Amino acid sequence: MPHPANWLGAGLVALASAAQAAPSTEELQKQIDALRSTVEALQRQLDDARRVETAAAPAPGAIVAAETGADPTTVATKEDLDGLRADLENYKYEQQRNRETKTALTSRGTTIGGTIVARASYQDAPTSAGSSAVTDDRYSSFDIPTATLNFSGSLYRDYAEGRNLDYRLAFQYAKTTPATSNSNFNVTDAYLRYSFFPTLTGLEEPKLTLTLGQQQIPFGLEAQVGEELRPVINSAQFLSGLGVGNRQIGLILRGDYDPYVDYGFNYRAPLLEYAVGVVNGNGPNKSDDNSEKDWLARAAVTLPVDYNSLLRELKIGASWYKGTKNLADKSGVVSHGRSDRYGFDVYYNHDPFGVTYEFAEGRDEYLAADKSIGGTTRSRGQYLTLFYTWGEQWVKSFRGQAKYDDWWPKSYQAFLRWDQYDPDRSKPNDRTTISTGGLNVFFAETTKFQLNVNHYAYDDAARESVNEYLAQFQFGF
Repeated sequence: MPHPANWLGAGLVALASAAQAAPSTEELQKQIDALRSTVEALQRQLDDARRVETAAAPAPGAIVAAETGADPTTVATKEDLDGLRADLENYKYEQQRNRETKTALTSRGTTIGGTIVARASYQDAPTSAGSSAVTDDRYSSFDIPTATLNFSGSLYRDYAEGRNLDYRLAFQYAKTTPATSNSNFNVTDAYLRYSFFPTLTGLEEPKLTLTLGQQQIPFGLEAQVGEELRPVINSAQFLSGLGVGNRQIGLILRGDYDPYVDYGFNYRAPLLEYAVGVVNGNGPNKSDDNSEKDWLARAAVTLPVDYNSLLRELKIGASWYKGTKNLADKSGVVSHGRSDRYGFDVYYNHDPFGVTYEFAEGRDEYLAADKSIGGTTRSRGQYLTLFYTWGEQWVKSFRGQAKYDDWWPKSYQAFLRWDQYDPDRSKPNDRTTISTGGLNVFFAETTKFQLNVNHYAYDDAARESVNEYLAQFQFGF
């Protein structure tokens, strides 16, 4: 097939011969039109030939692939690389802007957590209208009894051994007076904690920490259990009656010894847990109000048995608190008196059954009319809790399954509690006994719904027993 360029040369020669013949104007126009058609046909053929040559030529990526021996489909061209660089720059800019405009930033690594509790209550005897708390007889109420917010992290993180210096700052909103707008929003925890022993060497190593600041004192069982783990809605009576549920400002050393570890069940049970400390003794968010300090100690022994033993997680503990308080009359502080606390507790949790028992006694000196120590008020509280748990929330194999968002295996817990408190054992008929039955439904890792029925019985014959019904939804984040 002749090349299109040869056809174009022949056409030009014919055009020159025609010009020499000097044809008429009409004939010349016909020849020009015919020549124009020939040129257009030749141009189309030339374009087709170029497209065929381009299609047959190897792509740049194929040439590189042929030289390097790589798969032609995996070789990127310069245009591909430029596009990838542009996409990366756009992604980097978007992430940086989101971090600057939509993310809370701190100078140190910080974990934010908290709890929100919503409650509905009803009792079959009205709250007296004569009380300063209410203006009319009241049988029911909706409340937000508590809401907490906490920040925690490490001021110094030892990546080699884990001798970290950690911090915690926590706030709590608490409803203080029913039927009014009064409430408190205060600091609950504010402390620094140093780990003496390495924490990165395994669960079988003992722990030892020193905590300085405002913190929960290590007395008994229930005082150290947060909202997330406590089975009942209302705490044991003696926590507030004896003051052992309060935070204190001071220095506390905590540790354990000879832990038994079963990695298959993610189980760790120290043979001995201990704590000793010194605190101000007059409650949270306060400087000391006298020159004396309060001393405390606690020890708990867990039976050294394996995970499959019937006696697994049987723990026996004892707590001691030696305090000093100001004794005052109308003229002011007159003297100092002792304010001591003693406790004993038993904890047994062998899934699905569990039992907790705690006993606490307080001894507080009081001022006589002649401004001398008039004697000692002895108070006593105790409770017994029986619970049964079923479901998959605490089964490791279920928790390890792939899940979406906040999906979590559900679990249920039914319990019974007997709680008794006597503020002054020398006085008759001032003891209160609360019997509670309830059900906890755990929807997610930090979410549960609670139903409690409380029966209040009084030794004082002048006071009638009261039934109280509570429904509470608790969410932790």
